[in-house]
Amino acid sequence: MRAERALSIAELADAARRRLPPSIHGYVSGGSEDHASLDANRAAFGRWRFLTRPLVDVSKRSQSVDLFGTTHASPVGIAPMGVSGLCCFDGDMALARAAAKAGVPSVLSAASTVPLERVMREAPGTWYQAYLPAQHAVIDPLLARLKAAGVATLVITVDVQIASVRENELRNGFSIPLRFTPRLMAGGLMRPRWMVETFARTLCKQGIPRFENFTATRGGRIITAAKGDHRAGRAAMTWDELARIRERWPGRLLVKGVLRPEDAIAAQRIGTDGIFVSNHGGRQLDGAVAPLDVLPAIVAAAPQLTVLLDGGVRRGTDVLKALALGAHAVFVGRPAMYGLAAGGEAGAAHALALLRREIDTDQALLGCADVRQLGPDWLVRDDRLPLQDGERAAFIHPAPLLKAS
Repeated sequence: MRAERALSIAELADAARRRLPPSIHGYVSGGSEDHASLDANRAAFGRWRFLTRPLVDVSKRSQSVDLFGTTHASPVGIAPMGVSGLCCFDGDMALARAAAKAGVPSVLSAASTVPLERVMREAPGTWYQAYLPAQHAVIDPLLARLKAAGVATLVITVDVQIASVRENELRNGFSIPLRFTPRLMAGGLMRPRWMVETFARTLCKQGIPRFENFTATRGGRIITAAKGDHRAGRAAMTWDELARIRERWPGRLLVKGVLRPEDAIAAQRIGTDGIFVSNHGGRQLDGAVAPLDVLPAIVAAAPQLTVLLDGGVRRGTDVLKALALGAHAVFVGRPAMYGLAAGGEAGAAHALALLRREIDTDQALLGCADVRQLGPDWLVRDDRLPLQDGERAAFIHPAPLLKAS
């Protein structure tokens, strides 16, 4: 099935599964340990139900949102995802172009293989996401590089202090740096189209990719054993270090990986412009709360911040629920990567188009002409609903039903 024929993100996910070698698909789709947080992210959306408003003129609908003075066509951006070039030739560039053409933001991962300068030339306005150690000798030159390249929005991810345990990747022989294990090679041979269009094309045109954007200097090849852990120094990062970055960075600064209201307050206090409420898509601490469950408390605690959410979004209804609970926009990782794997830039664009179409339809059926009208009075939370398939969410506490206004 061509990616453009997929009727949903779920169908794109299935197409990606059939296109990618099993080891790489496991990296894209999996989480850490028992996948408890990965499952909880999806289940959180299922506990909310809409309160529709009939007899409202919804003949003209708008889903545009304003973020940091820029109007975007839809409230769905592309989250940062590492080594997307494993899913498609020039994958980082394809994602950035797809987002730019759709009029939505995208975030370039530090673990990308296309130089950020090229991304900024071909897709101006792309955000950059950093993994930073508490080392001024690394931070300051990187900030200078970002400024020179024209990056306006810096996103610092703070929930990857050390590597998590991703058992599915270990079973599949996948690792970063990439190593040509027998299982990895056998999986590639099972997917001849991927071998030709992604693997061979990359080698012929670019050689072995490098990590281009972790620091101010070019990194090693993705198959090269790291000289020490590339995460070294992140465990020492503190709010004081972020405050120092705020003093030195002239652009917009966002913190990604916030799940506690008091941390949102701390981010607001040091002058950050926004936060991502995120548990890293269930890829870090297994058992971390679903972002949607803590979103209302975080929005209430830090009213001056732009609050973004990622994790578990697969439908237009998910987007509307997040907006109603206070998010200014949502960002998707796996849906965009599934589209990329299934159909390159066109597939990633199709993933965004699917969500945009669903949002438009759902708005009309909800009785909401403009997504900026959404608030908690459009939803009811029902914790009496049975657990969803695969849900492991005993840590989620019951909440009272919201009453319609």
